[in-house]
Amino acid sequence: MKNKKITVWVVEDNDAMRTTYAELINSASNMRCIGNFDAAEEAIEALSAQEHPDVIMMDIELPGINGIEAVRRIKEKAPAINIIMQTVYEDNEKIFQSICAGATGYMLKRTPAEKMIESIYEAHTGGAPINAQIARKVLTMFAQEMRPSGADYNLTVREKEILQNLVSGLTIKMIADKLSISAMTVGTHVKKIYAKLQVSSRGEVVAKAIQEKLV
Repeated sequence: MKNKKITVWVVEDNDAMRTTYAELINSASNMRCIGNFDAAEEAIEALSAQEHPDVIMMDIELPGINGIEAVRRIKEKAPAINIIMQTVYEDNEKIFQSICAGATGYMLKRTPAEKMIESIYEAHTGGAPINAQIARKVLTMFAQEMRPSGADYNLTVREKEILQNLVSGLTIKMIADKLSISAMTVGTHVKKIYAKLQVSSRGEVVAKAIQEKLV
């Protein structure tokens, strides 16, 4: 299934923006938008009746259930779905809450179209797409939150090496190329790291690694 397109849902209450995102996604040769929702409740309910997408673009400020709570509920039902939070705000608290909820990435709505498409592909292939402005805030935020930890997760030398590269923002493919191993092997190590650290997303593993000084 090498030619299988990346499937995407858009959850956005602004009609014009939702349409724009859908058209943008469908314009990419390797993607298709298979669901549009103006409320989180609709998307959550659709998980029981529709094909699950590979990636969800989630507005953070939604009426009713907000984007952050929606991420929590969706990840509980379908942990394999990668969710990219979208916002006009560079808000530290919302960034932190999104990462803790299980979001894969965090992008500003003013992100150029080409970069937005890249972020969807990156999220689907093991990366953690994030704007440069947001990345700086995340680093500053976690630097303030860092604390010593005596936790021993029994990570192997190779797992620690891969974890370091995950924290540095490298994708699965980039790590594979850097370490001269296959992407499948890297993926296997990443799954083991997730299991040992008891996390379910790239954002969570990065947050935990920084907070507990695992790298």
